[in-house]
Amino acid sequence: MDIESYVKKCLNDSESEDEIVEKLSRIIRFYKNIEEEDSLKLSRAVFDEVCTTERLEKNSILSYHATGIHMGEFGVGSRGRGDFYVHSKIAQIIKNTKADSVVNPTAQDDGGVVRVDDDTHFVTTAVDGIHSRLGDYPFLAGFHTARATIRDVCVMGSKPVALISDIHLADDGDVAKILDYTAGICTVSELTGVPLVSGSTLRVGGDMVLGDRLVGCVGAVGTSSGIPTARSHAANGDVILMTEGSGGGTITTTAIYNNYPEVIDETLNVKFIRASEALNNMDCIHAMTDITNGGIRGDVNEITSSTGLGIHLLEEEIVKLINPVVYAMLNELDIDPLGVSVDALMIIVPEDSVDAVVSSLDELNVKSSIIGYVNDSGKSTIEDADANVSELSAKFREAAYTPVKKVVDDLYSVDFDEAQEAIDRATRISIKKKDDMVRWINSKNE
Repeated sequence: MDIESYVKKCLNDSESEDEIVEKLSRIIRFYKNIEEEDSLKLSRAVFDEVCTTERLEKNSILSYHATGIHMGEFGVGSRGRGDFYVHSKIAQIIKNTKADSVVNPTAQDDGGVVRVDDDTHFVTTAVDGIHSRLGDYPFLAGFHTARATIRDVCVMGSKPVALISDIHLADDGDVAKILDYTAGICTVSELTGVPLVSGSTLRVGGDMVLGDRLVGCVGAVGTSSGIPTARSHAANGDVILMTEGSGGGTITTTAIYNNYPEVIDETLNVKFIRASEALNNMDCIHAMTDITNGGIRGDVNEITSSTGLGIHLLEEEIVKLINPVVYAMLNELDIDPLGVSVDALMIIVPEDSVDAVVSSLDELNVKSSIIGYVNDSGKSTIEDADANVSELSAKFREAAYTPVKKVVDDLYSVDFDEAQEAIDRATRISIKKKDDMVRWINSKNE
C-alpha cells in the first residue's frame, strides 16, 4: 500500500485534510499494530510531507512530462507489443547518449557488451528483475532471477564471473524474506561457480509503502575474448535450433497460482546455463537467445525488427521441445505455449554447423532440434503440422498465465497509435532534458 500515492489521489479528489488523515490512520492501523494516537501522528506527518512537495515549484528536474498512459494499460512489463515499444524508447534515449558500447538495448538483446582495452576483451552485463508474483516465495524468486541473469550473459557468448543483487522489501516485510531470497541466489551461485559479490538492501518506498511486498533484481557480469553472439549477427540462410525448455520464473508462477505444484520441480535446474556455456566455445554460432520475453512470439519478432531479416518456424518441432509436464499444464490451462516464457535456448547457426552443435548438446544430455530458418522476408512466420503457414505476431501482452492476468487482459482498451504518439513526445522531452543537463553540468566545470 503506497500511502504517499493514496494521499495525493485524495487531494486530487478534493477531500478535506481531516478526512484524509482519518482514513489514512485507519489504513496504517490495518497494517501496523500501533495505538490510534500514533497512527494519527504518522498519518498527519505523511499528509504534511505530501503537501510540502505539492507546493514546490516544479522545475524540469523535479517534474516529468506525463503521457497519461499507465504501465498496466499499455502492457509494460507484460512482454508484448506495448512492452517492446517502451523498451525501444528506452533504447532511443541510450542511443542518443555519447557513450560507446558494442551491444546496447538498441539491439534488444539479452545483455549489453562493452569493449575493454582492445578488440579482444569484452565485458557483458545483464540484469533481471524478480518475477512480480514470486515476492511471497523469496527462495524461488532469488533462484530463478539469478538463473535468468546468468543465462542472459551466457547467450551473449560470455563467461559469467560475478553476480550482484538488489533487494527491496516493504516496511512490514519479515527480514527472513531477504535471507531466503539470498539463499535462492546462492543456490544458483554454488551450482554454477559464479560468486555473489555485492548488492544493496533497502525498503520499498521507505516509510511510504506498507505491506510486505518484495521486489528487486539480480545482475551478472561476464567476460569474453571473442565477438559477442548478438542477435544482429544472424544471417540469411541460417538454421535455428532450440533446446528443451522447462520454464523458469514465469512457469513457476503459473504453477503456483493455478495449483500445479509438481511443475515447480521441473524448473529447478541449471542445465540451460551449462548448455549455453559449452556452446560459447564454438566459433560457428552466429547468435543465441533464451526464449523468454513474451515467448517465442516476442523473441523472434525482436530479432526480425532488429536485423531486418525474416524467420520461419515449425510449430510441431517447437512443441516437442517443451518439457512434457510443463506443456501438459499449459494445455490444460489453455495458455499459448508460443506466447509464454519456456526458458529454452534458441541457437542460430550456419547449416553446415548444425550437427556439431547438436552433438555438443547431446554430450550434456540436452535435447535439441531444428525449429526453423532465417530468410530475407523481414517477417516472422510459423508452419503448423498440416503445412499451413501464418504470420507469427507478438501480441499486446504475453499469454495470460494466472487467473488475475486473464481478467486484466479484458480490462483495458488502448488506442495503440495514440499512446505511441504520447510516449514518443515524452521520449523526445526526456532526451532534451538529458542534453540540457549535460551541458549545464559541463558549463559549471569550465
